[in-house]
Amino acid sequence: MIPRSLGTHDGSFHADEVSACALLLIFDLIDRDKIFRTRDPQKLSECEFVCDVDGIYDSENKRFDHHQLAYDGVLSSAGMIWQYLLDEKIIDASLYDYINRAVIIGIDAHDNGRVLQQEGVCTFSHVIAGFVPIEYDAKEEEQTAAFFVALDFALEFFQRLLNRYAYIEACGDKVAAAMVPNEKVLIFDEALPWQEKFFDLGGEKHPALFIIMPTGVHWKLRGIPPNRENKMGVRIPLPKEWAGLRDAELQKMTGIPGAIFCHKGRFISIWETKEDAQKALDIILKRRGESS
Repeated sequence: MIPRSLGTHDGSFHADEVSACALLLIFDLIDRDKIFRTRDPQKLSECEFVCDVDGIYDSENKRFDHHQLAYDGVLSSAGMIWQYLLDEKIIDASLYDYINRAVIIGIDAHDNGRVLQQEGVCTFSHVIAGFVPIEYDAKEEEQTAAFFVALDFALEFFQRLLNRYAYIEACGDKVAAAMVPNEKVLIFDEALPWQEKFFDLGGEKHPALFIIMPTGVHWKLRGIPPNRENKMGVRIPLPKEWAGLRDAELQKMTGIPGAIFCHKGRFISIWETKEDAQKALDIILKRRGESS
């Protein structure tokens, strides 16, 4: 057995084993120079980890294949490795859920043929597939070189996701504090990620309808989604007559000199100052017979 080694199949590659390798590298369980691309059973038997080849799913023995008839689950080698990291307590449930929702579920579904290609839609799996050599008869040396280019891309992608998760978690106390008043609006004096923690903290049952937050040198008034799954929806849309207006037109319609823009989708609007955004909110709530 070669410590900190990983075996995966040679030839063409896919997002699942590329991602599995990237995750094991990020969490320092394998070495890059000990990744072997082969289907030789003897060579695979010498590897500490084996992913996406060899027909065995046995996490205790660090074997993570999903192609055999004996396995009827929904995971690919990416999902299997991600589950392994959770089971081994290398990651916690919160991080597991975040990355799973962000990308792993999609990789698994794509690799297992549970999603159909949609015209014009490019997923992470499609991006990784784009690194595969164009010629079908490309030599193995070219395939392997392309695999490691794809691996570098995946490493950076997953590291950015992990950094984003850490940032979201670091802002959690500020989101929680904004929720405490239990009012119709969440007000933040700095730009920060709020949606993930808002729903983690029971936001689906919170009465807030809007957030007010800086955006660059201006301020935004944005509708809050009804739940985590419907991120582009809002509990209350901005007024219909504001939709698509900007600058003088929006200023005239609202009576607010600091009006800048209202999206035609009526989920977000931009204002010169925090006070302007609050005035816009007051107009909306007054029409509904409510107060902030």
